[in-house]
Amino acid sequence: MSVDQLTTTITDLYQSLGDRQAFDAHLHPDLTFWESDADGLLSGLSALDDLRDRRATRAAGKPPLSVAPEHLHADAWGDTGLVRYVLRARFAEARPDECFRVTDVLRREAGTWRIVHHHAEAVR
Repeated sequence: MSVDQLTTTITDLYQSLGDRQAFDAHLHPDLTFWESDADGLLSGLSALDDLRDRRATRAAGKPPLSVAPEHLHADAWGDTGLVRYVLRARFAEARPDECFRVTDVLRREAGTWRIVHHHAEAVR
């Protein structure tokens, strides 16, 4: 059951893209994260907001039609979970998909799974 809850948490996370409050509800306030376009390890929601703002200023072209996880593989050990997946952003017209290899570490608190560490690496 916990494994299904983990994959549902990740799926729900990306279904809430565009709604920052709903998206961030899946994240622990003190999360740490590695992103391909960040210089180093980032920590906390304020650092995530700064990264989002930087991305928004350099965004070019139309946003993706969809962003969804694929090939999810999850494991749970008590109140700790690990989910690995490919995140695919699909675009219109001839623009190729963008894919990322992602590993998320989650912790269950009060029955809710939240991401405490996120690692995303662009696949070339």
